[in-house]
Amino acid sequence: MKTKIIFKYIIIFFLILPLFLMVGWSIASSWPWPVIIPREFTLRGFAYTLSTSTQGFIILLRSVILSLIVTLITLIISIPAARAIAFYNFRGKTLIKVLILLPLIVPILSVAMGIHLSFIRLGFANNYIGVILIHVIPGIPYGVKILLNIFEINGDKIEIQGRVLGATPLQVMRHITIPLLTPGLIIAGSIIYIISFSQYFITFLIGGGRIVTYSMMLFPFVESGDRTMASAISIIFILSIIIVLIISEKLVGNFYARSSKYYV
Repeated sequence: MKTKIIFKYIIIFFLILPLFLMVGWSIASSWPWPVIIPREFTLRGFAYTLSTSTQGFIILLRSVILSLIVTLITLIISIPAARAIAFYNFRGKTLIKVLILLPLIVPILSVAMGIHLSFIRLGFANNYIGVILIHVIPGIPYGVKILLNIFEINGDKIEIQGRVLGATPLQVMRHITIPLLTPGLIIAGSIIYIISFSQYFITFLIGGGRIVTYSMMLFPFVESGDRTMASAISIIFILSIIIVLIISEKLVGNFYARSSKYYV
């Protein structure tokens, strides 16, 4: 028993250690080996990213808005797709399930290279429309898979009962389907948001370097060896993702807390 506890804390230590080093580098102007504690401190990394007068804050804000738009579009596509797969029997249903997961199986790099040529012909390259569309692709498998599981668990009996009682399709969607899907929508939405927010290469490829997201802002500092700036940007990147996870967990928890009173 003691061995398991010791092993657990060792794993936790090695998982947290890189974060502590990152925090140290984010506020250290220099940290030469073998100095344990930095001698000079600076907040230029955080000031550059969070100041409203710099491009860093604007890029962060644009990335958040872009990822929210991608999340909304992906969920709108995923809901009917997951519903059709869950409740309808048709030829090739198993094949479609596999094809939906292809963006997870096939490297997104190879997919984006082919799509880039099509986007150039269609005029979607080097603009926000193309970046949004390419971000939707890796998010669809997660959205469809999660919502498909929710549809299969809940079934369609409650929706059928609502129609029998005279509810219109819009009323069924508003008062039955969406409430039943809410936990799945929150979870799928948070995952899709994080995937979109984290994309680098496909954003650079389709955006042509003109559309700069927060993840793209990190790499020039990494390549130039500016650890202070890279660490500060990485910390804000991690915190923004943690905030999304906390919000999604809170929303799901509140949903089940409100729903549980009907079963007491």
